[in-house]
Parts: sequence; C-alpha cells; structure tokens
Amino acid sequence: MTVNTRLAGAVLAALALIGPAAAQPLPLPAGLIDLGSLAGEQMLAESGARSAYASLGSHFVTQKTQSYCGVASLVMVLNALRVPAPAAAQYPPFHYFTQDNVLGDATERIRPRALIERHGMTLDQLGALANALGASGDVRHASDVSVDVFRADAIAHLGRPGRYVLVNYLRSRLGQQTGGHISPLGAYDAAADRFLILDVSRYKYPPVWVTTADLYAAMNTPDADSGGRSRGYVLIDGVVAGADS
Repeated sequence: MTVNTRLAGAVLAALALIGPAAAQPLPLPAGLIDLGSLAGEQMLAESGARSAYASLGSHFVTQKTQSYCGVASLVMVLNALRVPAPAAAQYPPFHYFTQDNVLGDATERIRPRALIERHGMTLDQLGALANALGASGDVRHASDVSVDVFRADAIAHLGRPGRYVLVNYLRSRLGQQTGGHISPLGAYDAAADRFLILDVSRYKYPPVWVTTADLYAAMNTPDADSGGRSRGYVLIDGVVAGADS
C-alpha cells in the first residue's frame, strides 16, 4: 500500500511527539501494538475513523502525576475543542488549558482537587468535569452497553470532527501495570478491529492499538471508587452550548 504524502507527514509528526516518551517504557504486553511500530503506522494509515487523531495529537500531554490521567485527558480534549481557556502562567500572555489551571471553582464542587491528586477520578466524575469545563460529555458504563454498541459509538465519534472518546479501563485486563486509567481514543482500524489509545502516561506506555473486545473487557470491570459500578467511556459531543466564544 502507498501512503499519501500528507498522511505520512502526519504519522512522522506524531511519532516525533511521542518519541521522547518512549525512552524507557515498560514492556508492552502481547496483544497490544505500538503505534510507532511498522504495523502500528500502517493501521493508522488505513484507519477510516481518525478525525480525532490530528487534533488530539496537536495537544498531546503527559499526565503530570500518577493520579492525573483524567485531568490530562480533559486538557487535551478542551484544547482540541478550542474551549475558551484561562490564562496559562507558563505561557504569558496566552490562554491555554494546562494541568495546572484546568481545575477551579466549577470542578471543585464535583471532585475536589485534593481528592483528584490522591485518588484520581471516576467515570461519572470525568463526565461531570467535562461538562463543567465546557465539553459536552455523555457517560456510558460498559456494563450498560454491549461491545457492539461501544464499537458503534466510538467509531461514530472518531469519524467526525470535534467529537472525542475518553475511555476509563483497568490496565491489568490488558496485561499492563496495573490499576484504573483514563485516556482518549485517537482512531479505529476496521480491518484489525482495533482502537488506538493515546495513553497520557507516556513515560509508562506508548500509544497502542488494542482490540475492541479487549478494550471493552477492560472497561467492563468494577470500580470500587464508583460503588462497584463498571468503568466505561465518555462521548464528547463538542462544546457545551454557551461555552464557546
């Protein structure tokens, strides 16, 4: 297959973004395919649902603490949606969402910063925080939907500009270390029936392609912090009405 020049350039640009994070990753479990591998690049080139990939890749961040996977994922989506952002102390005079300025009064009422710093957030809190920050989020617990419904939901969003999917899953079900995690999806390859997870703990794992069945199984796991409800995904349907400038 011949990859067109523009797509090849996008792949190379993305690999440049993820390169530094790949210095000392953990061993990748069997069944997961590194985006930076030949097979991973080919899947991206052949993916028919990758509208989210370029916009999220432009704002790809590494979670700043072990508990900030949800925060980092929200920052990526908010910046990709161009939701009006607060001033960024690191980049005066520019306004840009960072993991330092994204949490504030609106989020404190949903999940206090002190608790996020210690324990992260649940799926329902992730969806509520997304809405409070200006991104329209629809929460789906994996136990409430079938694998086919999840696949259809995710493909529909990944194939449309301004739509995103955040997944909350148990790493150990994918053979990774070790607990619950949150990251955005970047693309879907129909031939392999795999989704691309843009893992925000880039010091730990690279972006990987995972089968739909395995990802669904990793989401369909009980979360003690949610009272035993399953993990799942949040469909981001653009900007909350009135949030855009």
